[in-house]
Amino acid sequence: METTRIEIKTLLLCAAGIFSIEVLVAFISSAVQSNLMILTGIIRLSEIFLMILVVSSFGSGISSIGLSRSKIAAGLGRGLMWAAGFGLIAAIAGLVLLAGGKNPLKLIHSSVPSGPVEIGLLFIIGGLIGPVAEEMFFRGILYGFFRRWGIPIAVVVSTLIFVLFHPVQGMAVTQVVGGIVFAVAYEIEGSLLVPITIHALGNMAIFALSVFS
Repeated sequence: METTRIEIKTLLLCAAGIFSIEVLVAFISSAVQSNLMILTGIIRLSEIFLMILVVSSFGSGISSIGLSRSKIAAGLGRGLMWAAGFGLIAAIAGLVLLAGGKNPLKLIHSSVPSGPVEIGLLFIIGGLIGPVAEEMFFRGILYGFFRRWGIPIAVVVSTLIFVLFHPVQGMAVTQVVGGIVFAVAYEIEGSLLVPITIHALGNMAIFALSVFS
């Protein structure tokens, strides 16, 4: 992939905008009682809109973050193939851990709300909207920026920041592996829809296992 897709201006504008949204919403939520899941959805949608606006107005367009319209169908198809392969490897690793007397579900268990409406929102917002926003920033923007210094640096830095922004106890291994896989998939395929698809299906699988376990 191109090594100068994302300039420092694009990175700083996106980072500053996302930070401002997070701070503003945190201030509002502390003063107004609201549904946390719906609020999270509004935040992520706002961040998606912001990043599209920045890369379209100040960058090289949405194709610079791997969202070329001509590659939508191909990206989704390749993403499904990657997700299937990743899922198979994860299942094999889970069986190995189970055979060793360890419960693999403890590594991926996520807190889930009670009630069908809240669970439905979790799958829509955490399983679909969240992965789109996160992949746009962590892979499309961050990885795209650090890629100019080589693949290893881009993978390590984008994954490290991805993990630091997900301080969920007990899931660091999942996030490290996920961050590496998402970055490598983006590097190989050149379409951000590939890591988005892997991320979304992975989240949904984690949520489903957490609900039923």
